[in-house]
Amino acid sequence: MYVCFEIIILLLSCNFCVLVYTQDPSCCHHAAELFPQCREACEQLLTIRSESRLKHFLLRLPSYCPESLSELWVCINNTLPGASKKSDGWVGLGCCELAISAECRRDCKQASSKNDITKVCVCVCVCVCVCPVGSVCCSYAGRHTNCREYCQAIFRTDSSPTVSQINAVKEYCQSISPQLIGCVANYTKSYPIRSPLDSLYCCDRAEEAHCQTACKRILHTMSTEQEIMDGLISECGSQPLPQDPLWQCFLGSAHPPTISDPETPPIAKMDYAKLHCCFKANTSHCRNMCLEISTNWGTQTWQEFDQHCEYNPAEMDLITCLADVREPCQLGCKDLSYCTNFNNRPTELFRSCNVQSDQGAMSDFRLWSNGSIKMPFMNIPVLDIRRCQPDMWKAVACALQIKPCYSKSRGSVICRSDCVDILSQCGDGKRFLEGQTPERICDLLSAKDEPERCIPLHRYLTPSPFQNIIEEVIHPCNPSPCPSNHLCEVNRKGCHPGHDCLPYFCVPGCKLGEASEFLVPVDGRIQVPTRSGQVGCYEVCTCGQSGRLENCAEMPCFDTSKTCLIGGQRKSHGVSFRVDCQRCSCFAGESICSSRQCVRSDGSDEDRRLFTGLPCGCADHFVPVCARNGRTYPSACVARCVGFKDNQFVFGSCRSIDPCSPNRCQRSQRCVPRRQVCLTELSEYPCPQYECVSRPVGCDQNQLDPVCDTDNMEHANLCLLFQRSKSLAYMGHCQDACRRPREVCGHNGETYSTVCEAFSDRVAVDYQGRCHAVGVVSEFTSDSGCNAVPCPPLSSRACNPVTPPGACCPVCAGLLQILWNKAQMNTFAKVNPVTVHDVLKILRLHISVPQCDIFGYLSVDSELIVLIVSVDQQPTPLQIEACSKETEKIDSLINSASPTLGAHVPLAAFLHSEVKLSTISSAAFLFLINAVLLNFLFICES
Repeated sequence: MYVCFEIIILLLSCNFCVLVYTQDPSCCHHAAELFPQCREACEQLLTIRSESRLKHFLLRLPSYCPESLSELWVCINNTLPGASKKSDGWVGLGCCELAISAECRRDCKQASSKNDITKVCVCVCVCVCVCPVGSVCCSYAGRHTNCREYCQAIFRTDSSPTVSQINAVKEYCQSISPQLIGCVANYTKSYPIRSPLDSLYCCDRAEEAHCQTACKRILHTMSTEQEIMDGLISECGSQPLPQDPLWQCFLGSAHPPTISDPETPPIAKMDYAKLHCCFKANTSHCRNMCLEISTNWGTQTWQEFDQHCEYNPAEMDLITCLADVREPCQLGCKDLSYCTNFNNRPTELFRSCNVQSDQGAMSDFRLWSNGSIKMPFMNIPVLDIRRCQPDMWKAVACALQIKPCYSKSRGSVICRSDCVDILSQCGDGKRFLEGQTPERICDLLSAKDEPERCIPLHRYLTPSPFQNIIEEVIHPCNPSPCPSNHLCEVNRKGCHPGHDCLPYFCVPGCKLGEASEFLVPVDGRIQVPTRSGQVGCYEVCTCGQSGRLENCAEMPCFDTSKTCLIGGQRKSHGVSFRVDCQRCSCFAGESICSSRQCVRSDGSDEDRRLFTGLPCGCADHFVPVCARNGRTYPSACVARCVGFKDNQFVFGSCRSIDPCSPNRCQRSQRCVPRRQVCLTELSEYPCPQYECVSRPVGCDQNQLDPVCDTDNMEHANLCLLFQRSKSLAYMGHCQDACRRPREVCGHNGETYSTVCEAFSDRVAVDYQGRCHAVGVVSEFTSDSGCNAVPCPPLSSRACNPVTPPGACCPVCAGLLQILWNKAQMNTFAKVNPVTVHDVLKILRLHISVPQCDIFGYLSVDSELIVLIVSVDQQPTPLQIEACSKETEKIDSLINSASPTLGAHVPLAAFLHSEVKLSTISSAAFLFLINAVLLNFLFICES
């Protein structure tokens, strides 16, 4: 049974397993009395009717029911999807393809009965144990972060390790751990020959464009090395000469060496993600080292960089940025076996909650038990930590490996007070160097003791209070279940009836440079620094179907050395500040501010009474006009104030105007309304509100992006709806609640016929009925327009709500007010107009919790307003908290200009964000904690 425990979970993950669960209720009695959570989870399986939730819950079941409950697992295994037999063998045969050796794949496929499941388990283990092999090998790195990072890169990829990856491990880890070198060597020697597609980047080295195209086609269609070489010689008209850049690259990558091979000069490779970060360095020495390594990856190591910059307080922005691209902060942590106090924390952010880090923490504790903590720039002598504060030292080891990260700094350092306390008690003062004290050591390691800027160890000295709350908040993409060249996206579309339904999608992506592990989605537009590494110079590329960045176009450079003079003070490029109530940011010497109206501090009471908060002091009368950017403004006065001329807007809301009247399309085409709000205002790049669509000849029946027509009939995708000559009502599944029109007012001031229509437009609802009020746009504004608005009840009594700008009613949500650079946005629009939908679509990829979704609109002050809201009608306090944490995470990425967000066009134009959160009321939070504790005590007593 123990042999096959892992394969049970693996069989569940096969995409074509039949998902019909007929578990015998008697199975649950095998859950021992010592594991009441397991029995509760087992019984909960019987109540689940959703395929996606059932499959996800089955994958999570081992976290509630330990492997030792063999009778329970045998019972469940008899009814597991994939355990049933078909004429062609196991339903889960796709898992057999995961095995590395051909013999294993053959034996696995020949296993045709339950009696042979051990053979299946053992065979597939040849593949699935690759990850544990990596865990064991890389655990030898101890606390040497970059040695472990290079080691993990060997096991993270589906293809053979590259020359530079192997050389980096050899060079960086040789002095740290010979065991690691030997372990990795044994792995690389037995690795199968790499795929031809792993050499795709070599095609870009060809001088002729037709040769580049032919090279990519050949590598996609031919498999043997001789076929590929013959094809390249024929198409490119050149012999394989070593001085030719194409052949030099291709031949150098065809046979990846192992660590025991003679050293080969590595090929310099780019890492655009890290190159983004280099511009954040505050010292020229660290900046130059970062630039050299990021543009010539494989020719240098990060060892010197670590010694001079990794713990330099002046380089916190640089280090945090590098941490973002190596290991982005993700919500949730679970399934750790050593750092168990870090489990069951669904609303906390962590960089590295995985098995490797868990084992690394255990290894660190063992190393420190020898009496010394070795760091790149000093050694700290300690007493026997197995006897002196062992729980505290375990929390330190786990915190440094699992890496909790918080909204403001996202750094992974323990708080100074904890550092001083533990070294005062357990530091070996007799072996301290001259001048060393706990205080001085901790000044170097964790100089700050501010809340939200360091890791408080007391949080992790006890288990999470939420350990008994099952599946209120899930994290389908943490850890990622996808291959190394795919991104994981939350499944918000559902699945075709009768098909397996996972809570995530695996989407192909591109790496940001040959040496980068950071992925962006296919067809996405990405801004990367130019290869020269010149500060302020970027190019915009597209992530192509080949899996590489292509069609790059240079953007105008901007001078980051220019400063802004504000009130007699100089503000550097990228610094945000306030001028009265307006939020501003300095960009290349230009002060870019919001257009908020401010109350004069020396104004009279009458001035305050008359203040509306609207641009130009316009009256708060609701007489809507539709501007050429597709946005409805509350009055002509406001539209004029934000820059539109009288001939650039018309009276009436934008949704009340039919953009297809008159028909602007050709006779063979159909005019379809496509209402959108553009963030660009260039006369040569208009904001079309319609689309001319030809009648599709054929549609992909398997493409799932559900839409609902005006007859309340659902179609799998928009193509099928047009093919059937139906009219679109809204995107998404048809909802019974939206069968009949029931008007609602959105936060953008538009009236929608149903709430489904509003949600389809990515707009949250303010109140029922037609829009008839301007809404609140300032804390001092008159709310007379909202007095007559009956606000709907809050989705939860537990939250302290926020009121979005221009809305009347408060909501339980996380809210972002984003300032952006119009000049940059206009530059990005030279290909296509940039819309609010474009921005929300990219931001939505960063919302990792399915229980939260994103909405947004353009405010009358020309700020981008983003709401992250719980999708449940009656969300729990934990779900509201999760949405707030997702909001904090995005706010932090914007304000730090992190490339994980800012590399995406058009998000690269974001300058600053201001966050407002729906906090959980203290009474509700105490009630939740007490309920959890009471449940825990009840379990203990029983």
